[in-house]
Order: sequence, then C-alpha cells, then structure tokens
Amino acid sequence: MSKYRCVLLKLSGEAFIGESRRVVDPVKLANVAQQVKRVSEEGIRVAIVVGGGNIWRGSMAKGMDRVTADYAGMLATIINALALQDALENLGVITRTQSAVTIQAVAEPFIRRRAIRHLEKGRVVIFAGGTGNPYMTTDTAAALRAIEVDAEVLLMAKNNVDGVYDSDPRKNPQAVKFDRLTYLKAISLRLKVMDSTALSLCMDHKLPIVVFDLNMPHSIERAAAGETIGTLVASD
Repeated sequence: MSKYRCVLLKLSGEAFIGESRRVVDPVKLANVAQQVKRVSEEGIRVAIVVGGGNIWRGSMAKGMDRVTADYAGMLATIINALALQDALENLGVITRTQSAVTIQAVAEPFIRRRAIRHLEKGRVVIFAGGTGNPYMTTDTAAALRAIEVDAEVLLMAKNNVDGVYDSDPRKNPQAVKFDRLTYLKAISLRLKVMDSTALSLCMDHKLPIVVFDLNMPHSIERAAAGETIGTLVASD
C-alpha cells in the first residue's frame, strides 16, 4: 500500500530531453508518462508541475527585459505541459492542463477547487505557466501548487543526480550524499535542493521533499510509493 494519497511531481524542462538531445524527446516523454500512469492506477492522486528550461533558458534572454523573458519562460512550460498531456492521453490517462497564464484555447485557467476536483476523480493534473508571476521559478510554483492541492509530498525529479550532495557530484567525485536533511540545514548550507523561496514555503507548511534521479528505473513509481530513494528533506 502506498504511503501517500496525493503527490506533486516536479519535472524540470531537462526531463524532456533524452539521448537524442531533441527539445522534447518522445522516448523520454513516454517513459515519464508510463510511470505516471502506473502511479495513478495505484489510486494515488498525481499533480505535476513542469519547467521550461529545455525550450527557454536565461542565457537566451541576454539584453531582454527580465519580466518579458520570464513570461517567455512561462510559455515554454505550457508547451511542455501539452506534450506531456498528449503522451498521457495516448496511454488512456485522463489529463487536464491548467495554466497560471490565461491561454484558454489550449489549457484551463488555474482554479484551485477545480484542480482538486479533477484529482478526486482520478485525473492527472498538469500545472503550467509557473505561478503566473515574473521573478518566480517553477520550483516555487511546485511548492505552492503542492500546498494548494493538499499534496502530502513534493517529488523533485533531477537529471542524473540521485539526491542532494554537499557539492556538485558531477564536478567533485568526493561529494557526500545526504539521505535525509532538515529544511534549515538545506537553507543554511545553500544546497541546491530548490530555490530558497520554494524551500522556505515547504518548511513553513511542513511539506516533505523527496529529491531523486528521474533516470533511475521506476524512480517516479518508487518515490510516489514512499520507498526510500534519493534524499528526503523534512522537519526534525
């Protein structure tokens, strides 16, 4: 039996890039969709927040007004959300995309009560458009949406990093992995769990965070089932 009844999965834009290095790799997308389907079939309510880094990065916005660049990034998350929605629906998973940026031709507006109702009916809900505000990351959007829909855990899927380390394991082979961390320690050590605003929001609402490697077999399913995987960030 699963430990959780409702989870929020945070996928970075890089989660959509596979070995082909395409902006949206169909193989990688299908793998994520298949795992989400199996989690949903276990009776776990699944909400997802997607990033847009595979399409739009800050480096592309040099010389551009910051607010304009952030809105462009929000549109990139909507593209990823629609791609994931299509992959899920091809597997027979009823899916709804809600956007914090009004774009009614392709997505519902974000309405908290409607999102919760979708989840209660067993539908997967994808949240796009970040928070709808510039200067806010999709990490913050993930923390906020998780709290709003009463998710019991925030699952942070990383690429080729199987948890939280005291330094970058891709640059430092001596980096030490944490199996468990408190929010305060993660903030004080400036560990790259997520941005500080999102981490503080999780701490204030005692929302546990599981950081794991998306590329490990069945990683989403294992994290959603409450298995020991990656790094757990929680209260004392």
